[in-house]
Amino acid sequence: MSRKLKALILNCSLKKSNEPSNTDAMLNDFIKIFDGKQVESEVIRVADYQVAYGIASDMGDGDEWPQIWEKVKEADILLVGTPVWLGEKSSISKLVLERLDGGSSETNEKGQSIFYNKVAGAAVTGNEDGAKNAGGDLIFGLAQLGYTVPPNPLAYWVGEAGPGPSYVEAEGYKSEFTQSTIQMAGHNLVHLASILNEQPIPAEGNAS
Repeated sequence: MSRKLKALILNCSLKKSNEPSNTDAMLNDFIKIFDGKQVESEVIRVADYQVAYGIASDMGDGDEWPQIWEKVKEADILLVGTPVWLGEKSSISKLVLERLDGGSSETNEKGQSIFYNKVAGAAVTGNEDGAKNAGGDLIFGLAQLGYTVPPNPLAYWVGEAGPGPSYVEAEGYKSEFTQSTIQMAGHNLVHLASILNEQPIPAEGNAS
């Protein structure tokens, strides 16, 4: 019998968890999908942690990334959520990619990248253009590290250009297009993770 899948959701908002997050609101819709598919999920607001700069899995001196890193390694699904600032993904999401890269030398029992047989996707919110640019950067980076990316791995919502209401205030969750992308990304992440759980990628040709 297949084991229960785990999803780790990294909210890369610049706000700590004591502040409302538009990104968090979108990520909650993914949790509903995961719950419906009996996938265990956990959300981490990365801003709550002291994550050091660097390309290593542990930078020492109070670095709290190792706490997150252990959860990354346990998860079958990694979903990275970010707001858009100046048309780009958040600085925290970039930091997360760099720290993931720092652990990419670790391998599984077959000698493959530790990220093999895991799937990844992205969710982006903002009140200006740049969602596809931000999401594309995240998806490409995660795929380069070894994550498997399903069809339609990106869900996003952006409001009108310039300052203004964001996802919650503008009721972006009522957008049929956004809900469609959430449904596709969420279900495809679970489906592909289930396949890889049953039929892992062979080590031939891609083991160190």
